[in-house]
Amino acid sequence: MTDTGDAAVAATGGDRRLHIPVHLRWGDLDAFNHVNNTSMLKLLEEARVRAFWLPEPGEDAPATAVLDSSIFSGMLTLIARQEIEYLAPVPYQRHPLDVQMWFGKLGGSSIEVCYEVYSPVETGDAGQTLYARATTVIVKVDAETGRPLRLTREEREAWGPYVGEPISYSHRR
Repeated sequence: MTDTGDAAVAATGGDRRLHIPVHLRWGDLDAFNHVNNTSMLKLLEEARVRAFWLPEPGEDAPATAVLDSSIFSGMLTLIARQEIEYLAPVPYQRHPLDVQMWFGKLGGSSIEVCYEVYSPVETGDAGQTLYARATTVIVKVDAETGRPLRLTREEREAWGPYVGEPISYSHRR
């Protein structure tokens, strides 16, 4: 693994993946004492911000963090679609979840972000538990006109090495 601040990069099954550690908050739990299904969307959002937004001065970020998130950038990233397949309940834990990310597709103005959410990486662990798989389609748009913006050469160069197979959901009907 290559250290990139809090994030790490690893090859998994022939694909390069980002490993973004995301801590749970007590408020993410529901009455059944596991992470609420709607909280998973926030956890995935946090992983995206860390993986793709330019860092502030003094912050570390992976090489994929190339998006200007400021309100002055003239660009917005809008969610076009999200899908989550929950595979196991996520209990509260103090160690961060291992959110593994890659791209299923780089389109003209959109990206398909794929995720697998695992239990924390701990030494001596018998193996990680896969809690959920998810896909988010994000579209870049002009903040003023709302029209789609093409992915830049810089974005394609930063994200291209992380393109892999999209998620095949096993429980679809």
